[in-house]
Amino acid sequence: MPHPEMHRTSHIGWLRAAVLGANDGLISTSSLVVGVAAADPAPGAVLIAGMAGLVAGALSMAAGEYVSVSSQADTEGADIARERRELATEPEAEHAELAGIYRDRGLTPELADQVARQLAAHDALGSHSRDELGMHAATQARPIQAALASAAAFAVGAAPPVLLAAFWPFGALSSVITGSTLVLLAILGATAARTGGAPVAKGALRVTFWGAVAMGGTALVGRLFGAVV
Repeated sequence: MPHPEMHRTSHIGWLRAAVLGANDGLISTSSLVVGVAAADPAPGAVLIAGMAGLVAGALSMAAGEYVSVSSQADTEGADIARERRELATEPEAEHAELAGIYRDRGLTPELADQVARQLAAHDALGSHSRDELGMHAATQARPIQAALASAAAFAVGAAPPVLLAAFWPFGALSSVITGSTLVLLAILGATAARTGGAPVAKGALRVTFWGAVAMGGTALVGRLFGAVV
């Protein structure tokens, strides 16, 4: 009796977009708020900067992810259309190509020929898409899903620094945002690593390190240019 198996590759489509969006939202918005706060403006300016960063970043992530994944989907669609034409006009050549793939994987010529014919009889285009082109349902390009996941994840990641800018006293705002962002980045990095089957400590450390670098750099810029202005 077959039993269901869950593989980590089934998460790859949404996980990449979600992790990238949340990381970018948290790091970029926190860095923006810390950088503006370091310039010592009016508290309202810090909140406006954070809100603008959240909205602009979410829309930018959605647009960029949609365009990128749409290009992948267009390429996949063009390859599938070409394969469909070749199956209609050169069925024997396509059969020989599929049988050759199975021979290269270790089947005998007779068995490879038999497997290729049976799979083609069941779903010729699906067999060629999977075994010749390397396309699988788990990694299929889904532009709208990727765009929505990126925008939502960015907004979720950007929300903590914006909320802190709205409600936390301005005097300690930079320190609180920096500390909370580093903790959240560590949690996010560890969660993403665990979901993807990677080492948890390594995933948490690399995300936290680059977040600290980003916030430190923008704080320095805000301090220098704020002093000049």
